[in-house]
Amino acid sequence: MDNLIEARELQIERKHFYVELRENDRGKFLRITEEAHGRRNTIIVPSTGVGDFTAAIEQVLAQQGDVATA
Repeated sequence: MDNLIEARELQIERKHFYVELRENDRGKFLRITEEAHGRRNTIIVPSTGVGDFTAAIEQVLAQQGDVATA
C-alpha cells in the first residue's frame, strides 16, 4: 500500500499530468502519470534518483534553444 505525501496535477493541451510523491515499505518515490485519450502511462522514479532524473531533463532542455525552461 502506498501513502501519498504530496501531489500536483496539471493540464497541458489535451494531456493531464499527475505528479505524486509517495512512500511504501521500500521507501519514497516519485510517480508521474500522463493521461490522454483515456489512456494512462506511468513512470516511477525512486527518491534516490530524483536529482539525477531532473538534472537529465534540464540538460536535455538546455540543448534546445526553442524550449522554455522554468
